[in-house]
Amino acid sequence: MMSAHQVQCAPTNSSSDSQALWKYSPTTSFYLAILLALLFVSMRLMGMLGPAQLRWVLPLSFVLMAFTPLMLLSSYGRMHIGFSTPKMRGSYVISMAFGAGAAAICFIVGFWLFASSADHWFISIGNYYHQSLDTTGFSLIKLHLFFTIPAILFSPIGEEIFFRGVLQRALEGKFSERTSTQLECAAFGLIHLCHHGLTVGVLGISSIHLGVSPISATLWVVLMFSVAYLFAFLRKRTDSIYPAIFSHATFNITMNTIIFGYLWQYVG
Repeated sequence: MMSAHQVQCAPTNSSSDSQALWKYSPTTSFYLAILLALLFVSMRLMGMLGPAQLRWVLPLSFVLMAFTPLMLLSSYGRMHIGFSTPKMRGSYVISMAFGAGAAAICFIVGFWLFASSADHWFISIGNYYHQSLDTTGFSLIKLHLFFTIPAILFSPIGEEIFFRGVLQRALEGKFSERTSTQLECAAFGLIHLCHHGLTVGVLGISSIHLGVSPISATLWVVLMFSVAYLFAFLRKRTDSIYPAIFSHATFNITMNTIIFGYLWQYVG
């Protein structure tokens, strides 16, 4: 039986449950979440494909993602999206194993199809690292730490909180849980075209060339969609956002270990 306090705090139906999640009305919150998603896409494009002086926009977007629950959700809503202790024993160990395995699979698939060419997504990410910083005089260990520490803090926390938390729940106000998961995972996959698949070049004074690698870009989106689905599964299975964050961070650690431990010689 539920205690009197639980009865008082628990919403009585799906409509009141949805209302209790948000600081604003469910409809307003839905459109705000979509607008924020578009903002984060724009910031990702600027931070990844824009000029070097805009690189700071990328980590800023992750910080803003992490604060979206405070912007939109009530305290009950923040608990509802997974700010709670995982309910599955060994969830962190399992999540980290899944994250490392997913990164290894991405590397193997890319290497099998494209070897160490520019069509390998990890090479593209390595090229971004190389272009973001004058690496002259840096040891591989120093480079690894320089890029990996932010990679286990900014994107795993920001993206999991926003995509698996806020956006997922906002979509569920309009669609089924399954469709909402597919939509947020698709958005996650497409936004990662900024990391591989899209290139921007300047031709002349006023002409900008947008390049696309159709085959490898499509495969990369499919892989990122699948990885996002893994994170969504962990979020649902453990009833907590934290295992998904740990899995995402482990994916990034493994990816960077592969880049700096094996692929760096092909970057440049």
